[in-house]
Amino acid sequence: MRFQLLGPLSITDGPDTVVLQPSKPTILLASLLLHANTVVSADYLQRTMWGEEQPATSRAALQTCVLRLRRLFTKHGVTETPIEAVPGGYRITAGPRHLDLIGFREEIRRAADIADPESELHVLKGALSLWEGSVLANVRSDVLHRDEVPRLVEERLRTLERACDLKLLLGRCGEALVELWSASRAHPGHERFREQLIEALYRTGRQTEALAEYRMVKEYLHDELGVDPSPALRRLEMAILRGEDLGPADDRHPGGPAYTTAGGAERRHTTAPAAPPAAIVEPVAAVHSFTGREAETTALLERLTAPGHESVTLLVSGAPGIGKTALARHLAHQVKDSFPAGLFMVRMVGPDGTPRSPDDAAAEVAAALRDQVRGERALLVLDDVVDADQVRPLLPAGADGAVIVTSRRGLAGLVATHGGWVLRLGTFTEEESYALLVAVLGAERVEAEPEEARRLAEACGHHPLALRIMSARLLTRPALRLADSVSWLAEDPLARLSLADSPELSVHGVLGGALDRLDPRLVEAFLKVAAQIPDHFTAEDGVRVLGMSPVEADDVLDRLADAGLLEEGPPGPYRVHELLRVYARRTAPFRSRPIQKV
Repeated sequence: MRFQLLGPLSITDGPDTVVLQPSKPTILLASLLLHANTVVSADYLQRTMWGEEQPATSRAALQTCVLRLRRLFTKHGVTETPIEAVPGGYRITAGPRHLDLIGFREEIRRAADIADPESELHVLKGALSLWEGSVLANVRSDVLHRDEVPRLVEERLRTLERACDLKLLLGRCGEALVELWSASRAHPGHERFREQLIEALYRTGRQTEALAEYRMVKEYLHDELGVDPSPALRRLEMAILRGEDLGPADDRHPGGPAYTTAGGAERRHTTAPAAPPAAIVEPVAAVHSFTGREAETTALLERLTAPGHESVTLLVSGAPGIGKTALARHLAHQVKDSFPAGLFMVRMVGPDGTPRSPDDAAAEVAAALRDQVRGERALLVLDDVVDADQVRPLLPAGADGAVIVTSRRGLAGLVATHGGWVLRLGTFTEEESYALLVAVLGAERVEAEPEEARRLAEACGHHPLALRIMSARLLTRPALRLADSVSWLAEDPLARLSLADSPELSVHGVLGGALDRLDPRLVEAFLKVAAQIPDHFTAEDGVRVLGMSPVEADDVLDRLADAGLLEEGPPGPYRVHELLRVYARRTAPFRSRPIQKV
């Protein structure tokens, strides 16, 4: 006798399968099986069965459902997986022979220990064969479909992704194509499937289709999420455009054992295939559903389109994820008719966070502008500039050009030596946040729950990146109410402001990446200040918490404000955004070094 969770909830006995009818006992059984071999609290079981608003009789009704399940087990001869009443709740005991989910996970663990790609692929295929349709399709529980089903689906997608990697490694590109076509269409936001599909097409001699697929995913990401393709996808596109030999399809699974190929060469999971460097200069992509920043846009447009042909430099600075690049791209397309020589995005930081060499950037810019007609203006967007020295060789933009610089830092030294106009971006206003939700989710959905939409924006701290991530999650879950998402987000905002199929798109990842660029001593100071001081604080509060002299503390706080991690500052109070505060409180306990002089 076996329970099947990886599809409609059912009970199988040899060749016979009984698919359970939608009911409260079916929800109860699914909740217990999802947490098999652990105690599941009665409160959680009631919530999965009746939602957040439970009837007064829910506790007694739960006990009745347990009795009905036990009768069902007796009817179908289920004896090896009893439901036990234990202190605090209930528990069902099951092993891999009795529950497909446990069997699936055991096979995945077994595959990870196999040192032969052919054998690992065979085990993974067996694990994937346990999936038999839409997960819990007959279980009508909003809580389970919101909190549990996405996690299960993600486990399957990661396994399928690994299996396709192995097929590419083994040279079975045609076989991989069959699964990748359906997987990429079913999960269009899962970039790794699209990357694998493009690679498989190119390796089977279908270069035109590979490039068409790249254009399709790029358009989808722009239109639906307002983001660019990942660095890996962009590198792959450049390799295809150049007609490069990708070499062997190496193994991309980190930390696994070594493989020995048929030719006797050893490969390891830790080694990725050599890839061409990501392009530094490329056309400026448009921004999908850009909203807000009306006053800032108007002010910057006036400077970009002012009469005369003198060079123009604009600096847009602000905290990580605040929308600097989106604003710069939006501005560029607003004024494209004034710059017939072209709009060029110059990425000043590599995919791994390493700053670009000023000389390399200058050489690529010169190559991009070599066909510029005299008298025609070009617009450069120097994106994510690390410091003033990195960008000085690229200024001025010529007698008839313009430059928009985006940076987390204030770059006061650059302004002092080269002039320009400075805009420091903050979080959205309440109206801008609401407008973004309307633009992405549609007026009908947002205006059906206007107060919940405003609460959701507040829970995101009116932070543009957080709002984009939450909007994308809601867009892929059209039946989810905004009210449910507010309470769900409030439980753990840092963990839940992320996208499963795009790990780089997470508030935690962006904030962590920003700290990685700082001197470790500044990081320690920030974590200490943000975790221990209230929302608004003065320089004197900083002196007390940091244990430094006023001069030293002023210098540290000024550097943190310049890096976009503190807002405002002297002569007024400093402020830490709530998402940064949550990040600091979670991270600070793991970093206990005493702060040294910076």
